[in-house]
Amino acid sequence: MNNKKILWSLAALACAASAAAQTQIAANLADLSLEQLSNIVVSTVSGRDAPLSRAAASIYVINAEDIRRSGATSLPEVLRLAPNLQIARADANQWAISSRGFNNVLANKMLVLIDGRTVYSPLFSGTFWEAQDVMLEDIERIEVISGPGATLWGANAVNGVINVISRSARETQGGLASVQAGSTQRDGAARYGGALSDGHYRVYAKGVRRDTTHNASGAQIGDAAEHGQAGFRADWGRAADGFTLQGDAYRGEIDQMPSSREITGINLLARWTRQLDGGSHLKLQGYYDGTSRDQPGSIRERLDTYDFELQHALARAGRHDVLWGFGVRQYRDQVENLSAVFALLPATRNLYRNHLFVQDEIALAEDLALTIGAKVETNSYTGAEWLPSVRLAWQFAPTQLLWSALSRTVRAPARIDREFFQPAAGPPFLLAGGPHFESEVANVFELGYRAQPTPQLSFSATAFHHDYDALRTLTPAPGGAVFVNDMEGRTSGIEAWGTWRAADWLRLQAGFVHQDQALRLRPGAVDAQPPSATGNDPDNWWKLRASMDLGSKHELDIMVRHYDALPNPAVPEYTAVDARLGWRATRALELSLLVQNLTDRRHPEWGFAPGRPEFERAVFLKARLAL
Repeated sequence: MNNKKILWSLAALACAASAAAQTQIAANLADLSLEQLSNIVVSTVSGRDAPLSRAAASIYVINAEDIRRSGATSLPEVLRLAPNLQIARADANQWAISSRGFNNVLANKMLVLIDGRTVYSPLFSGTFWEAQDVMLEDIERIEVISGPGATLWGANAVNGVINVISRSARETQGGLASVQAGSTQRDGAARYGGALSDGHYRVYAKGVRRDTTHNASGAQIGDAAEHGQAGFRADWGRAADGFTLQGDAYRGEIDQMPSSREITGINLLARWTRQLDGGSHLKLQGYYDGTSRDQPGSIRERLDTYDFELQHALARAGRHDVLWGFGVRQYRDQVENLSAVFALLPATRNLYRNHLFVQDEIALAEDLALTIGAKVETNSYTGAEWLPSVRLAWQFAPTQLLWSALSRTVRAPARIDREFFQPAAGPPFLLAGGPHFESEVANVFELGYRAQPTPQLSFSATAFHHDYDALRTLTPAPGGAVFVNDMEGRTSGIEAWGTWRAADWLRLQAGFVHQDQALRLRPGAVDAQPPSATGNDPDNWWKLRASMDLGSKHELDIMVRHYDALPNPAVPEYTAVDARLGWRATRALELSLLVQNLTDRRHPEWGFAPGRPEFERAVFLKARLAL
């Protein structure tokens, strides 16, 4: 179906909804979902809670109500709500997620955090999305920053940061259960929260079964999966003096040839916050994260991560608001090489990544703030990396902010850059990790504007320019091709989104991104790897959402997303429509019907034809019971 037919179909749906709802004021939509810039609090930009209205960054916030009304069945599907993210589904379990270019299933320039725990693999400097799961009902908000965040969050926060923040145990008391069945997936989850002495707790468990996808000819890809996860969270005290302890354990099995791959993991995190005398604030956090991956015919990996961090916000002194901190992280990565085709050598590595940072927000005037920050981060491969940033925010009206930023950020080497060899039994090697591979570097300029001109309308727009140096290439050499840093280039573009509450029962949202990327080899350099290794990105994408309350018990949500064609490998442009109809049957019971790809029988999003998956129209029924 072409775009014109899609828009006519949506217009018809909206008219029908208007007739049913224009006499009904729905308090839940009016109260929850407009970006009230003075009320939304974010923490990813400055490292402490601050109003979105003063955040000098390109940040989009997905809140709990957005998640519920999306009908999303996984964390990557929730992230589709963020207009500043490029998201492509590669198969039943794998996703390519990035912002501002360089997208790949093994994308290495986005940093992802879940409740303060960095979800990061030192194998390739990125996130294994098939291993990441959370109880969606327990998420308070997700802060999605496009652009660098290295001064606070370190190397690999090059093109963006995704920060998933869950609700406190105090906010999730009582029981909740949900069951969902659909044409491509079945899942269920249960959670219970109770009181402790001077605190609260919750426990949860969930499981999902995903069916195999199919290619254009209808043949099965063989990527069905089962995933189970359980966890807990306990909170004591209050913000002025509070302690949090939480953890998760999971196991997944994913079909592949020659046999299924297995993923398991366990994590435990503790965090203490304390308001000190004089107005300063202290946060101590430590976590352990253990993961295992068994990929038959490839590798068997066990990764143990130990992380400790301290942050200290000093009491405001005149015009200065200083935040400083340090952290230490240790990895023990043990790999059993199962293939004669390639290997990681040495098989076992102990790696470190430590940092020290300071950031000062200086009030130049009542409406003008300058933030200067710098981080020194050391790693096992390149030693010390210098990560400075300067941000200027001018709030020239109570609901209008003009900001700009200059940042330097890096993507530090991963094991694959230095220690990947093919074949395993060499030398000689066809391909060898580069012993002198250095960090990839980005110098970034941003100019942004955020406003809420009326109580019903808010919007944000950002222009950006990234200059890249020392990007990874594969250079032929007598002893085998070697990873080196022989590519440079730039990415420029604009990203914008807005929210309009057209009526008490109707909220409309729209987002658009245009980006232009130009990469080039240094004079005399040769790159033997395929272009897809650098990334595969569209020039444009846009997203539209409409949330409607059809009386006091029914709601309709429609999301349209469009991506331009991908160049290499070629993936045609597509437009997909997802629609959800919800019914509050009782105060405790909510039923919903979700249709994905409503106007499109099937489409590919990633990979090489003809073997790549094509995602079909899917229908889901969900029941959610709060006890």
